[in-house]
Amino acid sequence: MPESPHAQHAAPRSPIRGPALPIGVAVTAIGILLSLASAPASSAPEASRMPEPVAVVQVPSVDVGSTPAADPCAEASVQESLAAGDDAATIAGFGGGEAFRAAVVAGNAPCISLSDPARVWVVVNKARPLDPADYAPGALADVPLQMTTASGQVRTDVATAVGDMANAAIEAGVGRLGANNGYRSYGLQVTTYESHVRDQGQVGADAGSARPGHSEHQTGLAVDVVACGLGCGGLDGFGGTTQSDWVAAHAWEYGFIVRYEDGGSGVTGYAPEPWHLRYVGRDLAAAYQAGGFHTLEEFFGLPAAPDYLP
Repeated sequence: MPESPHAQHAAPRSPIRGPALPIGVAVTAIGILLSLASAPASSAPEASRMPEPVAVVQVPSVDVGSTPAADPCAEASVQESLAAGDDAATIAGFGGGEAFRAAVVAGNAPCISLSDPARVWVVVNKARPLDPADYAPGALADVPLQMTTASGQVRTDVATAVGDMANAAIEAGVGRLGANNGYRSYGLQVTTYESHVRDQGQVGADAGSARPGHSEHQTGLAVDVVACGLGCGGLDGFGGTTQSDWVAAHAWEYGFIVRYEDGGSGVTGYAPEPWHLRYVGRDLAAAYQAGGFHTLEEFFGLPAAPDYLP
């Protein structure tokens, strides 16, 4: 049988079964195996350490419960004082002037109405008319000062306080105080306001005179003071006098605040009136002074009232 023409080019069969490795690869593999076999046992990678356990401290739960505020109106002493019409005792039952104010502002004084015209804490302004509009206070007494108009009465407690203040001013050497206006009835306020409208127009009248039913003078708690020497001056001449400066600094000691201070027109709606004193009682006046307040609206947390409601 003739031979295959390509038989002379075939490689001889290896005695080892399977594919043949190139010599370089085989030598390299043998070197790696010998290296691993001769490596010391300590060169083996160190086992990874587990993190040490950390103690877990449980955070105590927070008690968010609150204790309801005590209601001063529930106190027997407060109820008895209110029923007796004793404003000073009522305020004392709350814990004093500042405690009373704080309770009212916080809404924690349901027995106290800032609209009650018979109380020293009443707030009357352009947005808070008297109720009833023709309200008249009970007992009135003569103002114990030289008067410059016929409106010479105020509430009895106000009469006593303004007399004490005037005597203290004399003792302090600042001069004598007189009074221009005290209580004005609803009817008199109608006449007074209308005269201002005729003289100054509606806008001018509203800046310096209250409309009927909106006047503090109608409560008997307000008094306009003037400076007196040989005679007594007018309202417009009071500011800048030694009496005016002393009143601004000391009126609170006798239960009064200067109701319409310079800078307060945006809240009260009135031009400054250093002569217009409003009686709130000694406890509230002391809290007003200590708190640095300048309007009764701010003192009781009420909104500003620069204009009359439509």
